[in-house]
Amino acid sequence: MHLVRYLLPGQRPQAGVRTDDTVAPVQGIATMAELLRLSADELRSATDHRADGVPVADVTLLPPLDGRGEVWCAGVTYERSRGARMEESTEQSVYDRVYSAERPELFPKSPAWRLVTDGEQIGIRADSGHDVPEPELAVVANSRGEIVGFTICNDVSSRSIEGENPLYIPQAKVFAGGCALATGIRPAWEVVDPKNLTIDLAIRRDGADVFTGTTSTKQLVRELADLIGVLFAGNEFPDGVILATGTGIVPELDFALRAGDEVAISISEVGTLTNTVAVGREPFAFLAAQTLEETR
Repeated sequence: MHLVRYLLPGQRPQAGVRTDDTVAPVQGIATMAELLRLSADELRSATDHRADGVPVADVTLLPPLDGRGEVWCAGVTYERSRGARMEESTEQSVYDRVYSAERPELFPKSPAWRLVTDGEQIGIRADSGHDVPEPELAVVANSRGEIVGFTICNDVSSRSIEGENPLYIPQAKVFAGGCALATGIRPAWEVVDPKNLTIDLAIRRDGADVFTGTTSTKQLVRELADLIGVLFAGNEFPDGVILATGTGIVPELDFALRAGDEVAISISEVGTLTNTVAVGREPFAFLAAQTLEETR
């Protein structure tokens, strides 16, 4: 089972539950924001009360976040990430220190309206030249800071911009098409051990794999509840929040994404996320227009 947002022709986006090839609305709940205002127990109960479903083939699946929802990211939470950041950076010590520091690195990645999802394009900056995907387990928390689910985030990043100066991290991380989420949120009560999940990445170019990698959330040095606790220590998230927990797969320095590449991520028990690469901000102008249409 996955929590989803979906669109039927001529209707407004709707929060629902996907089971196999069927999507059903949650009774009395219109948006994902409404679901994520509920307590964990209330959310579980609400998803048990569904109206009749429709075939998945008849709907458009949307990013699973709306309203005032936000995506944040944690950085340098895997040994591989620490090594890669130190390798590319002119200021290596900051990454070495934060890896084992009591306070984790957390940063905002995207508001709900700027997200893309499975089957859509992801973006790389036209002024970067060295961009990579970052496949990450993403924790979904409700407005009360309770972990209620998991999804997949591709935290697309510019290695050249961040490597030049760590103060450029917002520009290296926040840009058009730079944050993709899988269409579904796997409820937390259906994931036995989120610190024992396999993450796979494959990048295909002209029909052939040009990079593949595998890691496990066993290698994540932070506890998920601790990351959420730090995030909520200084912030309110009235419509919920999704926190990507960092990457353990980073291509070598001689690899960079190109326009047309296909990036496929899978996480056991959670789902899949596949996108193709576009360059610049223009391919994502539709996101702002789409948001205006949904709020009318």
